[in-house]
Amino acid sequence: MSLSINTNTSATVSASNLNSTNAMLQKSLQRLSSGNRIVDSKDDAGGLAVSMKMGAAIRRNDAANTNLANAQSFLKTQDGAFKTADKVLNRMSELAVLAQDVTKTSSDTANYQTEFATLQTQLTKLGEEKFNGINLFATTSSGDTKVVKTSEDGGVSTGVTVAALTGETNMAAAISGGTAIGSLSGATAAATAVSSAITALATMRAQNGSEASRIGFSQEMLSINKANLEAANSRIADVDVAAESTQLARYNILQQAGTAMLSQANQSSQSVLRLLS
Repeated sequence: MSLSINTNTSATVSASNLNSTNAMLQKSLQRLSSGNRIVDSKDDAGGLAVSMKMGAAIRRNDAANTNLANAQSFLKTQDGAFKTADKVLNRMSELAVLAQDVTKTSSDTANYQTEFATLQTQLTKLGEEKFNGINLFATTSSGDTKVVKTSEDGGVSTGVTVAALTGETNMAAAISGGTAIGSLSGATAAATAVSSAITALATMRAQNGSEASRIGFSQEMLSINKANLEAANSRIADVDVAAESTQLARYNILQQAGTAMLSQANQSSQSVLRLLS
């Protein structure tokens, strides 16, 4: 190779290699400091697109799980009202039978009627209970159903029933109105009405339990899906610290070597001066 002053090819090549090494070193430092394998979109354009979609799916998964947890709370609150209604109806059934006792005076049956009417009012109040402003029980005879999405993409859904006792407008309607136990015939009719209401209540509690069970399994599936999505996204987006640390050590050595060689290349042109002396 000829000797020249204007052009130092060795220094140019060394500088180019050093710049490339510095760029890779900085990239390695960014990956390790951020924990991300993809720092810029140019690092892995396709992988970044997939990772972004998976990240969005994970967030939707969390939102769906939150909705299901709220639906579970709704159903638990509804079932709590069912439990109370069961106690009320059982007491009303007991009162209706007690009122049929021929040894009771009209004053006795009047006392039973007073408590019976009070419990009817309590059932009406239970039927008006709400959860976050949403009626726990249907306000129309056709009933009411709240649809809850059980998957992050909304492709699967389940209906959470907002039930009404025996299909009426509130829980007291089946045994309200003219139902009274002040007379023998009235007490007999009331006992039959309350018995029917208890049967209807048992059916609704079973429905409530089945819906809660399904939502529980849906929550479990969402948790499994989230774990799998996070694992898949991690393989794409997260840096392998062990491998990247090895690359960092390699780039550090190359940087030191490149700096030393550039220094040597810059000094080599000084040999020309010896020819001129």
